[in-house]
Amino acid sequence: MAFSFFAVAVLLYLGLEVPEGSPAPATAAQEGVQITYGSVIKLMHDRTKFRLHSHDVPYGSGSGQQSVTGFPNVDDSNSYWVVKPPPDSSAKQGDVIPNGTIIRLQHMRTRKWLHSHLHASPITGNLEVSCYGGDMNSDTGDFWRLEIEGSGKTWKQDQRVRLRHVDTGGYLHSHDKKYSRIAGGQQEVCGVREKRPDNVWLATEGVYLPINTSDV
Repeated sequence: MAFSFFAVAVLLYLGLEVPEGSPAPATAAQEGVQITYGSVIKLMHDRTKFRLHSHDVPYGSGSGQQSVTGFPNVDDSNSYWVVKPPPDSSAKQGDVIPNGTIIRLQHMRTRKWLHSHLHASPITGNLEVSCYGGDMNSDTGDFWRLEIEGSGKTWKQDQRVRLRHVDTGGYLHSHDKKYSRIAGGQQEVCGVREKRPDNVWLATEGVYLPINTSDV
């Protein structure tokens, strides 16, 4: 199977390589594939269908860090995130991700990490979710614990999941409250400590790297 143009572009952008002879990355046309470390995904908010989004625009309040929103357009290039383990993990590119694992999400374009802390979010005053740091700058504020809904044992595309922030205990959350001063009808993304229907997400479009079989 040949790489799609998009898959090749993403891998080149990230400096990732797929070993010779290994399966090609799966793309959005294939459903239910395993999400592995190094995969580049979009996260869709289950209820509103907006994608988790960021771009190089800071919040005007709170931490002043790079803003994170929900974006309505499916084809937006600022909604891609690279799935990575914590810095001290032994996990490798291509490893599957079991339920309960701590992961990081790196914004593909700006290379900053999905982050949260005790600053108040701009609209609802919940926990602010931002992007922060860089390739060589990451801390525990970038750690999120994967919680798979139902009986799934490893993370797959189109599977309902929650992401719980390790430091604050807040779930990655969104809703239909939109920013009045941001173009495109973008909605707030924040953290809430209660488990609610509005903190469920699904991995949808993206490039899913093949499972690492080097240790098998």
